[in-house]
Amino acid sequence: MAAAEGPQARRPGLRERKKRQTAQRIWQAAVDLFVARGFDKVSVAEIAAAADVSKMTVFNYFGTKEDLVLRPMEEHLADAAQAVRDRAPGESAVDALRHDLLGLIAERSPAVGLSDDRRALETLRLVLETPVLIKRAHDLQVRGQSLLADVLAEETGEQVLAQVAAAQLIGVRNAVCADVMRRRAAGEPTERIAADADRLARAAFDLLEKGLSDYAVKA
Repeated sequence: MAAAEGPQARRPGLRERKKRQTAQRIWQAAVDLFVARGFDKVSVAEIAAAADVSKMTVFNYFGTKEDLVLRPMEEHLADAAQAVRDRAPGESAVDALRHDLLGLIAERSPAVGLSDDRRALETLRLVLETPVLIKRAHDLQVRGQSLLADVLAEETGEQVLAQVAAAQLIGVRNAVCADVMRRRAAGEPTERIAADADRLARAAFDLLEKGLSDYAVKA
């Protein structure tokens, strides 16, 4: 996640705030309609009418119908790559992503599915129940892995090894988040899920850090 710029950070101007408010209104209208009637049974024109904007405005803010659901996820696409890029000197990529993920879990961040917001929960269920959204979510995960691999390759000069490392590092985050989202969609208590997510994330990164040479040795 991007760090705050400090107390002197520039406050968004009126135009930017209005744009954000319009995007939020469109997103809320879309989610409400999708949940009520199903993703495939709602048109963009109906979403525009519910949000009191034109159909063109919807497409100006959200390029596709799928974006209306998955934009919050897309906004976190580069989080892992950024965490590795911004890590302190002497810190490994494993440590950087461990600290980042454990921090998001501790914060109960929506970025890892730990939110009790009604629309956030409804969006999770909608994605899990809609094949086209599941595919799009997977595509976003692949893009996030590619961004991380690019950062690692820039530092090490080894593209293939960077891709191997990125797949494993992103795999931890994806596996933990997928479990969180599945259980949140099923209605399990947030605190119980968060405790398990913290434990599993620590164990997964420990496993990754030690390597897989002693893992699943057949008796």
